[in-house]
Amino acid sequence: MASPKVRSPDAVVPQTSAVAVAEAGVADIHPASDVSPDQLDGIFKELKTLLNTVEKLQKAREDVGDIKPMLIRLLDGELISGNELDQLKSGVTGLAKLIKLYSDYQQALEKAQPARTWLDTVLKG
Repeated sequence: MASPKVRSPDAVVPQTSAVAVAEAGVADIHPASDVSPDQLDGIFKELKTLLNTVEKLQKAREDVGDIKPMLIRLLDGELISGNELDQLKSGVTGLAKLIKLYSDYQQALEKAQPARTWLDTVLKG
C-alpha cells in the first residue's frame, strides 16, 4: 500500500475551483457582475416588502378566523345574535382588510420577480 503524501506546513494550497466545489456537492455560487449595487438594493427591498406583506396577510387571516360557517348560516337565512354576531361583524371587517392585503401581496409578488432572475444568475447548481 502506498503511503499518503504529507504536505509540509509551508506548502501553498491551491485555490479550489468552482467546478471542484460543484462536484463536491456544494452550490456553485457566481458573482452577479451584471447587477449594479443599486439594482441589488432594489431587489432586496422588494423581497423584504414581499415578506412583510406575507406576514400581514397571515396575521389578517388569523384575525378573521373561521367565519365561513357563520356566513353560510347567515346566507341560509338563520338569524345570528350575541357573541356570534359580534364575531361575524369583526370577521367581515377583517375580511375587507384581508382583500386589500391580498391585493398588496399580488403587487409585491409581481415587483419581487426580478429576484428570481438574480437568484438563477447567482446560485447555479
